[in-house]
Amino acid sequence: MKILHTSDWHLGQHFMGKSRQNEHAAFIDWLLNTVKTHAIDAVIIAGDVFDTGAPPSYARELYNRFIVAMNQLKCPLIILAGNHDSVATLNESKGLLAYLNTHVIAAPDEDCSQQVLTVNNRQGEPGALVCAIPFIRPKDVLKSQAGESAGDKQQALGQAIAAHYQQVYQAALTKKAELGLALPIIATGHLTAMGVKSSESVREIYIGTLDGFAASEFPAADYIALGHIHRPQFVAKSEHIRYCGSPIALSFDELGSEKQVLVAEFELDKLLSVSPILVPSFQAMAVIKGNLQQIEQALNEFKANTVQTWLCIEVQTDDYLSDLQQRIAELCQDLPVEVLQLRRARNARQTALNQEQQEVLTELSPTDVFERRLAEEPVQNEAQQLRLNRIRQQFATIVAKVAQGEHN
Repeated sequence: MKILHTSDWHLGQHFMGKSRQNEHAAFIDWLLNTVKTHAIDAVIIAGDVFDTGAPPSYARELYNRFIVAMNQLKCPLIILAGNHDSVATLNESKGLLAYLNTHVIAAPDEDCSQQVLTVNNRQGEPGALVCAIPFIRPKDVLKSQAGESAGDKQQALGQAIAAHYQQVYQAALTKKAELGLALPIIATGHLTAMGVKSSESVREIYIGTLDGFAASEFPAADYIALGHIHRPQFVAKSEHIRYCGSPIALSFDELGSEKQVLVAEFELDKLLSVSPILVPSFQAMAVIKGNLQQIEQALNEFKANTVQTWLCIEVQTDDYLSDLQQRIAELCQDLPVEVLQLRRARNARQTALNQEQQEVLTELSPTDVFERRLAEEPVQNEAQQLRLNRIRQQFATIVAKVAQGEHN
């Protein structure tokens, strides 16, 4: 049994004013060919198939085209909701997609057995059981209690999520016993596990007040397919608990890690291997750092390129340059590049003196401005730190809604 694990597609994303439609279309074509070439038995998308709750029409079209093509390949598809996905949007076609060999789990079910899916292999026989657990919102598993402190709420939420995992896993064990077959149990999730490395594009509007989920709280599943973190990585150094990462770079700081999907291969109910398949780059992107002379030298290397490259340029200089944007534009003239992000690098001394250096507001993101305001707030104890974290989460939610409104 071969399970392909992918996540965080973010169909419909606009990246600094640029559509990712062509990249996503190319990725879907590549993925369909990969499913065919590697004889994949089933595909799991572990959340954030869309970038917003109201995705543009072309994103829905890509989604539907992929599902139809997967059905033609006779390969089961399991789609879990992420924090960016709308439960209503995914559920509106859930019943119809079930006829196309696609299982959509948009929210936890009160009957945990409904989240246990029997997935057939290419021979049409039961090949695996999937504990299909999507992004879990606090309201899905908790009831508000009067007088709870922030710490109490955090602890209660972590315990409720862990309990839900155990309940679904127990339902899977019951199903396995009923079938009387040696089937692997695969769990899913869309959350932040403790100790993982995030990226700028991960908007942390998860999980109420829960900072991270302990790996020890996951059930004893044979493989755990996670989404939400855009860099591929192990959890707690465990081979079987994995983030596959996003298939395309959703921010410039993701360029340091290769994009991939993961293939988990099983023999009966034993995990044999987890193998990455590297995803090709469908849009050239690069980060250039240095002073103006170094940047000019780096830009000269693009002269021979035949495809356009999206750039992030970070200028490292102690001097305030009022015409920085103009200088960079002149250096890029007639080159096959487009500068999507231009910023000044700042060391600790410059950060402390940022008010004296007359920064240009357009060089700062809303989050940069907001973080500078938060830095002025006193943090003398854990309660105050938790309060700032909640404010950050609320601000990230507002920014995401504003961005969604601009792109609709």
